[in-house]
Amino acid sequence: MRVLLVEDEHLILESLEQILRKEGYETVTANTGEEGFFLANTQTFDLVLLDIELPGRNGLEILQALRLRGLNTPVILCSVRDRVEDKVNGLDAGADDFMVKPVDGQELLARIRAILRRGRTDQVLRRKCGDLVMDLASRTVSRGGRRISLTGREFELLEYLLRNAGQTVTREMLARDVWQESERVTSLDNVIDVHIAHIRKKIDQGHTIKLLHTLRGVGFQLKLPKPES
Repeated sequence: MRVLLVEDEHLILESLEQILRKEGYETVTANTGEEGFFLANTQTFDLVLLDIELPGRNGLEILQALRLRGLNTPVILCSVRDRVEDKVNGLDAGADDFMVKPVDGQELLARIRAILRRGRTDQVLRRKCGDLVMDLASRTVSRGGRRISLTGREFELLEYLLRNAGQTVTREMLARDVWQESERVTSLDNVIDVHIAHIRKKIDQGHTIKLLHTLRGVGFQLKLPKPES
């Protein structure tokens, strides 16, 4: 699960990162409202944890702008203010939940689990491309109803490809977002290519329709082929 944390206080941001990563969540951070708004619009997240008291553009303004653009990613607002009026304003702006700072780690995790059990659960916990289905809750993958066994890294890599289905995924993107490496090196390219080959064999072998495609010199795409006219 991929979570965007938008918080300008470094110590709080670091603490939230540790709590979420310990539970297996992938985190991306932003220190300003504008940076958070940009990331939410250009990358895919399963949930956004958004502080209200941000320098410049505050969290409520960002949330309203995201909802106007049609983004329906679950959002939890955080604020030091605990008046009923503040909570109502946040929920009316499109938040899925509201938490008062300082945030308790166990309560945060429970609220995230509760949000993911609600109406958006299928959208958040299930990824598909044709008859390839990934269930993030049970960490299972199947194609055409047949279970596919993946290693932990293969699962993370396939989840990233499914999240970006139909889009070109470069080796730089995989190095940064899956392997968490800031610099791309040839040895890591080789590791990525080996993992891609293993995944391709597992999901495409024995199927007439191939889903995982290599764009030579560019990257990879997970997609259904266009029907012949």
